[in-house]
Amino acid sequence: MNALLEKLTSGDVRSAARLIRMIDDNQPAAWDALKQLFPHTRRARVIGVTGPPGAGKSTLTSCLIESARQRSMSVGVLAVDPSSPMSGGAILGDRIRMNRHTLDEEVFIRSLASRGHFGGITPATRGAIRVLDAMGKDVIIVETVGVGQDEVDIARLADTTVIVWVPGLGDDIQAMKAGILEVADIFVVNKAEHPDTEATSNYLRSVFKQEKNTSGIPRDWMPPVVETVATKSKGIDDLWDVLDRHREYTAGASDYFVSRKRKACRVELENFVHQGLSEKFSTRFAANGLLDEQAALITSGEADIYAVAERLLAEIR
Repeated sequence: MNALLEKLTSGDVRSAARLIRMIDDNQPAAWDALKQLFPHTRRARVIGVTGPPGAGKSTLTSCLIESARQRSMSVGVLAVDPSSPMSGGAILGDRIRMNRHTLDEEVFIRSLASRGHFGGITPATRGAIRVLDAMGKDVIIVETVGVGQDEVDIARLADTTVIVWVPGLGDDIQAMKAGILEVADIFVVNKAEHPDTEATSNYLRSVFKQEKNTSGIPRDWMPPVVETVATKSKGIDDLWDVLDRHREYTAGASDYFVSRKRKACRVELENFVHQGLSEKFSTRFAANGLLDEQAALITSGEADIYAVAERLLAEIR
C-alpha cells in the first residue's frame, strides 16, 4: 500500500484507478490509505455539476474539460452513473460521452456506480475526490446522476455547485425550488437556443430574492445565471469567468460561506459515523443469524421490539 500511495502522489494513473476501485468496493485498507493521503490534499478545486436528466450535464462537463485544458489545468472527472441492474456496476453512459478526452494524459475520467444511493452521489465519492486531489489534479469535476431534488449531497463536497437547467420546463422549476435550486452557487441554462430561455433565466434570477434566510447570516453570494449551448461550446468562457469569481469569493471566507461549509461538514461527519455504526451492527448481529432469531420472537409475541432494540444497542455501546 505504501508503494501504491507513493506512485499515486506522483500522478500515477493506474495507482489512482486501483485505489478508487478499492474505495468503491468498501475495502478496509482503502480507508486507511485515505487517511494517509490527507496531507497531500486540499489543493484542487472541486466543481459539482448537477441537475435534472436530459439537461446536458455530460456535454457541458466535456466542454469544461476542454476549456480547463486550454488553460493548462489538469482535470479529474468523477461521473456518478446509474447502476446496471445485472452487475451493479456503472452503466458508463457519461464516460462514453466524454471519450474524446480519454487520450489526454492530463485528464482522468472515472465512473462510479450509484448502487441505488439517493442524493446524487455515492458514499465513495468523497474518497475518490481525495484520491484525485492527492494525485495532483488542478480541477475535479463531479457530475452526479440526475435524480431530482434529492440531488443535494454534492453541495457538501464541492467548492462550487453548478445547477444545469433547460428552458421550457415551466412549473417543474417551482417543484425543484425546495431541493437542488437552493444549494446552487451558479445556474446554467443550457440549450439556450430555445425561445423560452430568457423567461427561464429571469425566473432563476428571482428565486433567491424570495428566499427566506433561516441561518441568521446574510447571504453575500447571489447565484448568477449563465446561458450556454454546450453542443456548440457557446457560453463556456462566460461560465469559467463566473467559476473564477466564485473561487475568489470562497477564498475570502465570508461568515455566510464559513457557516454553510461548517454545516455541510457536520452532516458529512454524521453520515460517516452512521455508516460505520451500520456496518458494525451488520457484522456483529446479521451474520450470525441473531436478527432473524429475534425477529421470529417478536413476530410470535414472545419478545418486545423496543426491549430487543435497546439490548442490541447496549451491546454495541
